[in-house]
Parts: sequence; structure tokens; C-alpha cells
Amino acid sequence: MEKHILGLNLPTDPRWVNIAEKNIHDILIDHAYCEQKAASSCISLIIQYPEMEKMVETLTPIVAEEWGHFERVMDELKKRGMPFGMPRKDEYVDQLQKLIKKGGNREDQLVERLLMNALIEARSCERFRLLWKEIGDADLSKFYYELMVSEAGHYKTFLSLAREYKHPDWVENRWRELLKEEAEIVSKLEVRADRMH
Repeated sequence: MEKHILGLNLPTDPRWVNIAEKNIHDILIDHAYCEQKAASSCISLIIQYPEMEKMVETLTPIVAEEWGHFERVMDELKKRGMPFGMPRKDEYVDQLQKLIKKGGNREDQLVERLLMNALIEARSCERFRLLWKEIGDADLSKFYYELMVSEAGHYKTFLSLAREYKHPDWVENRWRELLKEEAEIVSKLEVRADRMH
């Protein structure tokens, strides 16, 4: 699950995983909300594009899977006697949302959102990989390995769906644009102890 396989242009700052491990309670809380938002995002796409049969069929099981991840993160908090907390502002996703091109037809808007989801899944997967490889807690390391594999599958699924609704060459060019812009965003964000992204 190397950086180039995920397609990301900029790897996560290596300091992040050390800071994250020291603040694992905050990371788990933020992670739980990320999984909740991932499930909500898929539900939103299904509700807004019910006529896109292939997408609806593909995303329906992912909703259940993301919600299952949310439950698993909640279990990890409970096992450690850590309370759940309030959601934090997700500066990373807020910045990414600004990259979505407005206008065009329904397919254009759908493809923009599918690519955005692919980007978030790719970055999440990369962060899970760091936690799996670097974290000292053996149980959490195994947990993040399992989630890394799952998120990598989701990232590929969103890209594949985008190619269903737009010419693959167009999707590839737009994807490269977004990867460059995502790298810019990541390079300027503060390395935070309480954020998954």
C-alpha cells in the first residue's frame, strides 16, 4: 500500500504518526466521526442520484461497511475506557470541498463527488498504513491494518465508478489535477495531534 499505489502526490509528514500515537484518544474520536461522515456521504449520493443504478448498487454495501467501521472505532474507545467526544472541524475536507467544480450536468457533478470521495479514502488509507506500521499498540496496529485494506478497496471503487459516468481519459486528467491540489492543501495544513487528516 505504498504512496504511489494510492496515487497521492505528497506523503504524510512523518511527525504525524508519532504525535497521533501520543494523542490516540483524540485520534480515535476524530476517526469515529470520519467513518460516520463516510457512511453519510454514500447515503447522500444514493439519495441524490437514485437513477444511477450501478452506483446505488455499488455504494449500498459500502454504507454498511463504513458504519461497521464506526462501530469498531467506538469499541476501541470503550475497550480503553475512553469517552466519545464532540466532532472537530475537518479543515482538510473543508478545503477539499472547495475544489469541486460547480455546474455541468448531473453526471459531471456526480463524478466530481466520486473523485472527492476517492481522494479522502486514499488519504485515510495512507494514514491507516502509518498507524499500522508505526504504532506500538499491537491491537490497534492490527485494527488499522484491516481498515487500511478496506479503505484501499473503497478508493478504487470510487475511481472505477467515476469512469462509469465520464470518459476514463477525462477522469484520469481530473484525478491528476485533484491530486496536485490535495498535495498543496496537505502541505499547508498544520500537523495536528487530534485529527485523522
